[in-house]
Amino acid sequence: MRYAQLVMGPAGSGKSTYCSTMVKHCEALRRVVHVVNLDPAAEYFDYPVTADLRELISVDDVMEDDSLRFGPNGGLVFCMEYLIQNFDWLEEELGQGEDDYFLFDCPGQIELYTHIPVMRQLVDTLQRWDFRVCGVFLIDSQFMVDPSKFLSGALSALSGMVTLEIPHVNVMTKMDLLSKKAKKEIERYLDPDIRGILADGREGYFDHKFHKLTKALGSVVDDYSLVQFLPLNRQDEDSVDAVLSTIDSAIQYGEDLEPREMPVPDDDDDDVDSGFPGEES
Repeated sequence: MRYAQLVMGPAGSGKSTYCSTMVKHCEALRRVVHVVNLDPAAEYFDYPVTADLRELISVDDVMEDDSLRFGPNGGLVFCMEYLIQNFDWLEEELGQGEDDYFLFDCPGQIELYTHIPVMRQLVDTLQRWDFRVCGVFLIDSQFMVDPSKFLSGALSALSGMVTLEIPHVNVMTKMDLLSKKAKKEIERYLDPDIRGILADGREGYFDHKFHKLTKALGSVVDDYSLVQFLPLNRQDEDSVDAVLSTIDSAIQYGEDLEPREMPVPDDDDDDVDSGFPGEES
């Protein structure tokens, strides 16, 4: 059995920073995690990657191909579809280790999680390879303080949850960048009361013309308690550990690990110094 986090979220939500934070936190816990870059447009990492999609194909390669003539978004979708056709490359890069733990740093284009089945095919393939997969959807907390943007972000997270059908954890990133006032305001969005948030529409957050539509969309999230968020402050080890523990619990990490046996002392070591003069134990 192997384990994987599928790290998703809009561009700029902090996916690579999240992976870096988790790698450093797990190193402190003496846990080994492997990072896989699935973003063909990525430019820089401050951590080692086990597999990098850019070694197979990159957005720049696709955009420079005169026979394809793709722009940035079309090129990214082409790269992900090319990956689907070459899963044998990914399988070889991941190896066959037992109890390995992977972070998959995914692209941020929302269409990959809505009407294009690329990510669902990836999840299905990982599960066939005996992976337990958890979706980790990141949203920038600075973006979510605004009620209208919160509803948009919540629906994006919900779209990923419905499409992938795997254990799912939503995380508000960059909490360490919020002001004290913003941190107090963000509390209401972690376990949101959508009806209370929609009431802010009276203050001009939501267009009156779309009030009924907005209310109906909000009720989907509210009535079924489908979307909740965990705060992540990368400067706070307790915050990082709380997020990691929640994800580990979702994929039952550690339950199948063999317990470590304590070393058994040799029979020849019976004479142990008790620490008191003239005494042996």
